[in-house]
Amino acid sequence: MTTQHFDVVIVGAGLSGIGAAYHLQQECPGKRYAILEGREAIGGTWDLFRYPGIRSDSDMYTLGYRFRPWQQGKAIADGSSILDYVRDTARTYGIDQAIRYNHWVTRYDWSSDDATWTVEAKVGPGKKTSRFTCNFLINCSGYYRYDEGYTPAFPGADTFKGQIIHPQHWPEDLDYTGKRVVVIGSGATAVTLVPAMAEQAAHVTMLQRSPTYIVSLPDVDLIARTLNRLLPTGLAYQMTRWKNVSLQTMFYQLCRRYPKFVRKLLRKHLRAQLGPDFDIDTHFNPSYNPWDQRLCIVPNGDLFKALRHGDASVVTDHIEAFTEQGIRLKSGETLEADIIVSATGLNLVTLGGADLRVDGQQIKPAETMTYKGLMLSDIPNLALVVGYTNASWTLKADLTSEYVCRLINFMDKQGFDYCTPVVSADVEQEPFLDLDSGYVHRAEAHLPKQGDRKPWKLYQNYLLDLVNMRFGRVADGAMTFGRAGEPATQVADQQA
Repeated sequence: MTTQHFDVVIVGAGLSGIGAAYHLQQECPGKRYAILEGREAIGGTWDLFRYPGIRSDSDMYTLGYRFRPWQQGKAIADGSSILDYVRDTARTYGIDQAIRYNHWVTRYDWSSDDATWTVEAKVGPGKKTSRFTCNFLINCSGYYRYDEGYTPAFPGADTFKGQIIHPQHWPEDLDYTGKRVVVIGSGATAVTLVPAMAEQAAHVTMLQRSPTYIVSLPDVDLIARTLNRLLPTGLAYQMTRWKNVSLQTMFYQLCRRYPKFVRKLLRKHLRAQLGPDFDIDTHFNPSYNPWDQRLCIVPNGDLFKALRHGDASVVTDHIEAFTEQGIRLKSGETLEADIIVSATGLNLVTLGGADLRVDGQQIKPAETMTYKGLMLSDIPNLALVVGYTNASWTLKADLTSEYVCRLINFMDKQGFDYCTPVVSADVEQEPFLDLDSGYVHRAEAHLPKQGDRKPWKLYQNYLLDLVNMRFGRVADGAMTFGRAGEPATQVADQQA
């Protein structure tokens, strides 16, 4: 087996991977890199998900790259437009030439003797093993499983005579025209599917076990449109981006500090959208506070319009069992259906589920702690790109890629081969994701932890991260540095 060597290997050619490659080209121009992509195309999430209505649940002025202005009209964009944006970015900067498709990474092996990662991947339909070595590894595979979405074990599911579909594996030829559809779930996927399918289906029912906070926003940013008419494209984009970052941050802080006040605001908003007779108390009155779980955005109130017009309905109940004709609820009601969509969430996984080893010893990510939300304790020269849960993914992805480049340049300047974050014994562990969502709780035992103080704590705050990661010190006391075959040591506090 031949082994190819690169200075940096990036895993994943989605939104994060293309961004990481751009920063590497710009800030570490002497580094040779390759991108290993498990699928056949660029795009990651935006190439995988093909269900009706697929779109962003964040505005594109913050979900877009900082270095490449989003210039289309809609701020809440459809999936195909986002995919085109990612692919065009890769072509524009020549990043697409560095991608190895159909390379599904299965194993990472670190050797301290030569300060090198060995990356194994299964290639193509034959699953032939291919091997790469690198000095630094950047994992941009996200944190959910690409091969399998989460579907609960529904009693009687095998008796249902219609189709059962998970949005992560949407059939290209599915015809739901004139069909009765039940969408199980009330998260971002469900609130996207329901109005999109309601345009052709006979009727769509959103069956939820418990309500979710849902907010209507216009899909066109009028301030951005005005700025684009008056200012150069780059300046208009940055001003809109900062405007949206500020609004998102303020709203999140308002939710956390004054949840009762925000709940009242959201209820008033819903009443204006749904009218005086809709049963908000049953269907849109969550038991938790705003931002204990992610808020869902519906562009131009499309879900609420479908509910008002009678093309869709919402049922809040528990499933007792599937039947031949649909779903029997614990209340005794039966929902008849031709198609059932299980929009019940994702399976989370760290590093794409690949086997992780350091000097031959297998490492479980759950036994590590995240450093600045981008590295794992005691794991050398490995960064993972994970976005925000309370804001656009790319805001954190961009900062992470910038910081990794700072780190690489610092090591080159100082003559080090590797860096390893080391956590002190007095740092208390906390869950990795501060969300009270089912998909998070299901995966807690397999995810890394965060700490109760910096640099181990995830603050979910772009402005704070911007200051710390762009201007903070690389040699901060928690990060150790070393040369191949030698133990790592702390370096005197200095600016990179």
